[in-house]
Amino acid sequence: MADEKRYPMTVEGKEKLEAELEELITVRRGEITAAIQEARSHGDLSENSEYQSAKDEQAFVEGQIKSLQNMLDNVDIIDSSSIDEDEVSVGKRVTFQEEGEPAESYTIVGSIEANPDDGKISNESPIGKALIGNKVGDLVKVTMENGFSFEVKIIAVEMA
Repeated sequence: MADEKRYPMTVEGKEKLEAELEELITVRRGEITAAIQEARSHGDLSENSEYQSAKDEQAFVEGQIKSLQNMLDNVDIIDSSSIDEDEVSVGKRVTFQEEGEPAESYTIVGSIEANPDDGKISNESPIGKALIGNKVGDLVKVTMENGFSFEVKIIAVEMA
């Protein structure tokens, strides 16, 4: 059997997934079960769109539960406190600047937690991959998937 994919993430990210899983199991499952029972009470299931819709939603939620359980079973909690304080790693906030542009700050997180609008970029993204392992003052070449590349200077690294 192939090795399971590992999911690097912060403690905060794991707690968020656990809360989402708990909500699906304790709340959504019950709501869907109630909707299925209500639809069954309307008679002929072969032409009952409410019943089919509830069954489809049940399948979707069960898939989400299975996916979240798999992620949580294969999580690698990243302890960035054991890495040099000026070195970029998952779980740290990095400020960098491209020449002639304003500085940008992001927290490097596992792909599951990534949300650029919230200031969190994936360790698997081109910029995340390029920054990891570098230190304050380093010039880092970032190559995007389309081949475009640029250099950034790491200005600051701090615990997120």
